[in-house]
Amino acid sequence: MKFLKPTFLNALDSYSLRKKNSGKVKPRVRRGSSTVTKSWGNIARILLVWLVLMSGIIALSYRLYHLQIVQGEKYFNRAQAQQQTNLRPYVPRRSIMDANGNVVAADQLVYDVYAHRILLGESVENVARALVEVIPNGDLNDLIQKINGQETGVLIARGLSEGEADRIEALDIVGVDLDQRYDRYYPQDDLLADILGYVDMDHNGQAGIEYSGEDLLERDLFSPEVRSMLRVRRNAHGAIIPASLPEKATDLDDLSLKLTVDLRLQRAVRDRLRVQMEQFKAKKGAVIVLDAQTGGILALACEPTYNPNRYFNYDFALFKNWSVTDTYEPGSTFKPINVAIALDEGVINPNSYVSDPAQVTIDGWPIANASRTGLGTVTITKALDVSSNTAMIDMMRRIPRERYFQRLEELGINRPMGLDLPFEGVGFLKSKQVFTARDIEMAVSSFGQGLSLTPMKLVQIHGAIANGGKLITPHVVEGLVDANGDIQVLPDIQETQVFKESSADAVVKMMESVVENGTGAVAKIENYNIGGKTGTAQKHDGQGRYSPTARITSFVSILPTDNPRYVVLAVIDEPQGDSLFGSTVAGPIVKDVIQSLIRLKGIPPSQ
Repeated sequence: MKFLKPTFLNALDSYSLRKKNSGKVKPRVRRGSSTVTKSWGNIARILLVWLVLMSGIIALSYRLYHLQIVQGEKYFNRAQAQQQTNLRPYVPRRSIMDANGNVVAADQLVYDVYAHRILLGESVENVARALVEVIPNGDLNDLIQKINGQETGVLIARGLSEGEADRIEALDIVGVDLDQRYDRYYPQDDLLADILGYVDMDHNGQAGIEYSGEDLLERDLFSPEVRSMLRVRRNAHGAIIPASLPEKATDLDDLSLKLTVDLRLQRAVRDRLRVQMEQFKAKKGAVIVLDAQTGGILALACEPTYNPNRYFNYDFALFKNWSVTDTYEPGSTFKPINVAIALDEGVINPNSYVSDPAQVTIDGWPIANASRTGLGTVTITKALDVSSNTAMIDMMRRIPRERYFQRLEELGINRPMGLDLPFEGVGFLKSKQVFTARDIEMAVSSFGQGLSLTPMKLVQIHGAIANGGKLITPHVVEGLVDANGDIQVLPDIQETQVFKESSADAVVKMMESVVENGTGAVAKIENYNIGGKTGTAQKHDGQGRYSPTARITSFVSILPTDNPRYVVLAVIDEPQGDSLFGSTVAGPIVKDVIQSLIRLKGIPPSQ
């Protein structure tokens, strides 16, 4: 019994142990070779992962090489196209103001209206009826024809104001678009057209100071290449990144172009010229008012003219300022200039006498006074009073031909003046060989025929008589001024002494007598000493003959004669009717302009 108990207990322990370990499988580990197998498996797995990673790196590296090296330029250009854009910068032209600071030309926002018939949600007739109520001077039938002209992109109105554009937008018409742009605006319409000119659809000046003053009116922020096409960067939403703009891209100066022209005087000149043009049914006319001391043009008007806001509606021929571009034979308005030359040359003095027959014959050519009468022997002053042709011939024959020709050349008749207005015409003076060959050339030049000049040139020379003998370049630009009105840039004005001061002063007094006692009496104004000279010239037909009917009438005046400052010239080409003389056609214009000048400039009565 004592031997069985341990055995029985051992069996129970063995059974309990097996039951406890049931469900668990213990690995049977073999020493030696089993350890080596486990190590090689780990290495294989690591190697496999490494190969996968290396393959990925190689593939990515190849792809990066292909993208950045092989196709790098292609994708770089594509990225730049997405991130950058070409911007054509709009740089406003400088405004233009008159002598008193009134803006007469400026850039403004305008709108063009386009219709797309293919997109219209209603009938063309209904759309046209709605638009014609808004578009200035719109015509219903014209609008209907325009819209029906093509299916899309029809320009039906341009240059509408912001208010008019708002009204069209409020109509909410599908198929009607508004295109915004900047345009040059002239608030005075045609009042200053002959001076200002106009700007075309591309914002380029085409006439007047808009053309000749381009360098003063354009703000030079960039070089021409940069200004024409500016490259800027955009963000992800397409907006321009400000930091990408070149330096000074938005830095505009406050300078404006200031003119010498007085808007108030210009209006008086324009209105008076139109009245006389209509009365005499003239071909064309011009009035110029000059400050002889400075060379500044205070007023300049030509008729017919045009509205620079609607330049496309006018004949191209109207865009030139004919008082600057066209030449004519000045006739008797040139006589005071010849008197100044004769005084300078010492062949006469203010008290000299000359012969005034009714007619003389020079080189076989009969030349007579307009009145067909003569006064015998007269003073130089009297010769101007009655505008004697024969007396002028007697006076100028005392000067050698070569010397007379030289003096005419010194006045610059056949050379440009250097105006700041464009397309300046140059006068005609015969060659020295022709001019000095016979007396007839000198004879006809003595009373303003046989040579030609522009009205502006005639004003310049009379300005020299008024200011003591100095030939000053006429100009309309006073300079570039800042916001405070201070001039920052001045024009280059030339000045040349062409007459002795004593000669010029003597001629002014003689011209005063013409108004007091002679043919210029139409310009007389009580309590004011005014000088003047009439001109009635036959028109040359360009074929060596003078027209028996066509005339150019003119009147030039200097005032006040006790302190000469202003020159006024009126020229009327081919007036129609009776009594067609400088005193009857051009003289009344000059008188009215002088009266306006007296009021506006506060000219006191003469002592």
